[in-house]
Amino acid sequence: MTVVETKLHQLELSARQRRLLLRLQVRRPLGLWALRLVVAQHISDDCLQILGEMKAWAYGARNGLQLDTMRVKLGSPAGVGNLIWAATMSWALESTPCRQARLLAICDDEYQHRRLVRYFKQRGFSRLHVLGGSLTDLPLRLVWGGTGELMCGDCHHVLAISERRWYNHLSAA
Repeated sequence: MTVVETKLHQLELSARQRRLLLRLQVRRPLGLWALRLVVAQHISDDCLQILGEMKAWAYGARNGLQLDTMRVKLGSPAGVGNLIWAATMSWALESTPCRQARLLAICDDEYQHRRLVRYFKQRGFSRLHVLGGSLTDLPLRLVWGGTGELMCGDCHHVLAISERRWYNHLSAA
């Protein structure tokens, strides 16, 4: 029996080379995909430290990947964020019909909002719509939990950017 070498599998192996664990938890409530992707490292034989995570959900449409939470712990090794983005996009492309991803650059304060928009643009996302206080924005605000800039990215493009950055970190280390 041969193992199919997927991009996700390759990312997991390259993470292991850096002594990092890449793990996905996928649930299928009500026909949706609910993803929690975690990058961690061993700090002792029976203890892991989570360095970063992505939470997302998807439904069966090309634009169905909704990115909810992305966190990287301060002081994590360089490249952890790139690994998270690359693995998330690989999972979506390999396991779902999703080819587009959406996220909200939340607007809690203006300075942080500008940083988020710039960060997501560097990842390959573009602006779709500003979610504000209008009545027509209410359904999307309920889904996303606030106001901000709704952004969209092509999963293949975001993967290519993140994968290149991840492997560049590996070769620089």
